[in-house]
Amino acid sequence: MFNLSLIEHTLRLPPHLLSLSLDKAVRHELEKLFLDKVIANLGLCVSVYDTRRIDGGFIFPGDGAPTYTVECRLLVFRPFVGEIIEAKLKEFNKDGLRLSVGFFDDIYVPFHLLPYPSRFEPDSENGNRFRWIWEYQAASEENEADQTPATVYPIDEIGETIRFRVQSVNYPSIPLEQPKDSKPFAPMVITGSLDNDGLGPISWWE
Repeated sequence: MFNLSLIEHTLRLPPHLLSLSLDKAVRHELEKLFLDKVIANLGLCVSVYDTRRIDGGFIFPGDGAPTYTVECRLLVFRPFVGEIIEAKLKEFNKDGLRLSVGFFDDIYVPFHLLPYPSRFEPDSENGNRFRWIWEYQAASEENEADQTPATVYPIDEIGETIRFRVQSVNYPSIPLEQPKDSKPFAPMVITGSLDNDGLGPISWWE
């Protein structure tokens, strides 16, 4: 889920930071640049882990700030495909589920990756509020052709813990124009799946 990524970056150090030690000033600027930002094909930076090398300090003509070449390691959130993760249900609709791990909310489980067969229907016992239902029907132990009555497993509690498998991690290109009614642009999107044993709300398997 978390990885250390080594990067090299050309860093301009503003003059007002020159009163600090070089290490502290460089770290301050690195955190300002990368912390809580998504770096394409690397992931979401959650921490500047350490600084490995600082070279340079050149002042270019017409500029009053030194420029350094910095090599550092970033701690990034970048799940691998197939990884099993637990997250909280943030919202849901007819298209599927949206999950959150607290510091990252762009995790989606589309309806075709929910357990089969699942359906989106109103709950008559809760003011007809819509919910997702997985209808599980097990075969009889004595005769696989005989089926026991189906058991219904709901997904309808915001905040409940859901275990999912990472299906893909994508870094969409920044759109040149975005419709006013579209959802905010997400520079990193994780697609998850619940269609396997042990996945879904934790309460299903307790």
